[in-house]
Amino acid sequence: MTDLRSSEKRFRPEIEGVRTIATLLIAIYHIWLGRVSGGIDVFFIISGYLMTLSLLSRIEKTGSVRFPNFILGLARRLFPQALLVIVVTGVLSIVFLPKIEWGEIVAHIIASTFYFENWRLAFDSVDYLALDNAASPFQHYWSLSVQGQFYILWPLVIASVYFIAKKVLKTPVRKTLLVSLLIVCLCSLSYSIYQTYANQPWAYFDTFTRLWEFSIGGIFALVSPYLRFNKNVSIVIGWIGLLIICLTGVLLPVSTVFPGYLALVPISGVLFILLSTEVSTKFGVNRLLSIKPLTYLGGLTYGIYLWHWPLLIFYRAHMNTTTIPIVDGIALLLVTLVLSIFSTKLLEKPVLKMGRGREKRKLIAVLSFMLLITCTSIVTISVYIQKTSASMINWDQDEKNYPGAKAIFYDIDPPEDLEPIPSALAIKTDLPSFYKDLKCLGRDRTEVRKCSYGVIDNPEYVLALVGGSHSGHWFPALEILAEELNFRIDLYNHDGCRFTDEDPDGYLTKACVEWNANLIEDLKENPPDLVFTTATLNKHDTVPPGYINQWKYLEGITTIFAIRDNPRMKEKIPLCLENAKDPLDCAIDRSEGVSDILPWENSEGIPSNVIFEDLTDYFCDETTCHPVIGNIIVYRDNNHLTAEYVKTLATPLKDPLEQAFKGLGK
Repeated sequence: MTDLRSSEKRFRPEIEGVRTIATLLIAIYHIWLGRVSGGIDVFFIISGYLMTLSLLSRIEKTGSVRFPNFILGLARRLFPQALLVIVVTGVLSIVFLPKIEWGEIVAHIIASTFYFENWRLAFDSVDYLALDNAASPFQHYWSLSVQGQFYILWPLVIASVYFIAKKVLKTPVRKTLLVSLLIVCLCSLSYSIYQTYANQPWAYFDTFTRLWEFSIGGIFALVSPYLRFNKNVSIVIGWIGLLIICLTGVLLPVSTVFPGYLALVPISGVLFILLSTEVSTKFGVNRLLSIKPLTYLGGLTYGIYLWHWPLLIFYRAHMNTTTIPIVDGIALLLVTLVLSIFSTKLLEKPVLKMGRGREKRKLIAVLSFMLLITCTSIVTISVYIQKTSASMINWDQDEKNYPGAKAIFYDIDPPEDLEPIPSALAIKTDLPSFYKDLKCLGRDRTEVRKCSYGVIDNPEYVLALVGGSHSGHWFPALEILAEELNFRIDLYNHDGCRFTDEDPDGYLTKACVEWNANLIEDLKENPPDLVFTTATLNKHDTVPPGYINQWKYLEGITTIFAIRDNPRMKEKIPLCLENAKDPLDCAIDRSEGVSDILPWENSEGIPSNVIFEDLTDYFCDETTCHPVIGNIIVYRDNNHLTAEYVKTLATPLKDPLEQAFKGLGK
């Protein structure tokens, strides 16, 4: 049985031109448009195309992939610049980034070094606590991680198909591989479409939702000898392909809809260009893509991609802006180009010359040394962060120096000139203690999970803490009061979810709405003495109708203790405080944080089983909502309270909660 024809072996300068266009689009979209261009998908197709051709040629000549040599060759091309940028970016992160972001640096360095940054970002995308994280200067390594995993997987796939075709099925290798890649492509595309619909943030970084893009490149490599068009058609489809690549990021919200079927848009652009350049034409797109400036830059695209993102992140952090002026953006591109020239010419090129004969040992030694330097940098940066964190911890956290809300309750003036707590390095992890219990967490589940705290054995009362993070961040105060008032806390937490039966703004997930319905049934079957939840939303002057509906479902069954939502600040308070000369620079007017009207006095249909409580005066005085009260930082971002401050709210919360329990008549 005859096999598929091999592609003609020739240098294709237009591919270098496509790489240049895609890389420049990535940088330009990042710098000035704040969007994703779709250029990464272009690279995935080209990688699948070239890698399939290379591996096929290798295995057909030698009968083996020679995996150790293959991996060494990959490391020779990928490691030098990637590891250099990781080390430099790690050091500069300590210089340019605020301390609140230092805690993530080491984790991202490790993930980037060992090619699993995409999975790190995937897990962050479904972690409610990580959703507010600032963009990492290592974030762009996600695509390199996907490619690195592909480079490991692809030789295994091709070697397996080669063995099965030759030894088991006795079928032509290329035809067998074509069928195999079609199966991989269809399976991965189906999974990608499903996952993009079900959980797009995760799908964006998932290797297996991207595998079909590489597969299409491989399929094209196998069938391209049979694809020929006349010159006029080639000219048209080539220019259409380039136009598609350039406009994808303008026409599509790539970061929120890819990598499902819409990723076929930039992929079709690449395929059109590759198809058109199978036939050389005078007016074809290949003429543009093959000009020397583009082919020269094509050899620098790896460095340009690696350098542009951390430079952009450091600029934004240093200038405290997300808007890049034209002149500054051009300067960033020029610095990126200069750095990529140096890292390519002075580091990558010399390493690429190694690897043959006696040079092989030298290559292994050089790459091992680079990896050692990177690992040493990781350890050094980690130790530095830990030492800095230890030096920022104030061991004298007594009530006199750090009264928090008690300063307002007892009308006392805390000492001045003390660094507020928690420290910038610790504030992101200053969370309610239940966040350590993974079984109590989750954003996408619909089933109701109950976790009990406080007085577990023979409590006098049972309090159900229900809702999302704005209910949950009251837990530290309730945990203190549970011992004093002898009650058990039954926690029903669903981060990113409110205790409501409607979602007029489309903010809540489908899972949240179903969870709320299931929660009502659970509370009816096992009614607590008191349900503690938020009464309001943001600075609205009425109670959301969905909240009222939930309370009505429990009328005659249990009592609702509804507490007014805390004010939301304009900026992330820890970051603002780190840059501000005076904490008041981070404050807002009271009118910006809360409504002058008590929302429950302005709402109809509130059932008789609701007790309202308003502790706004422990966040705002008559004119101002403060970021620091009693030497304790109130917020760990712009709207969630620090556990340290909430603990001090136990004092003003105690009396109204005690009265609520007494009113139950038990």
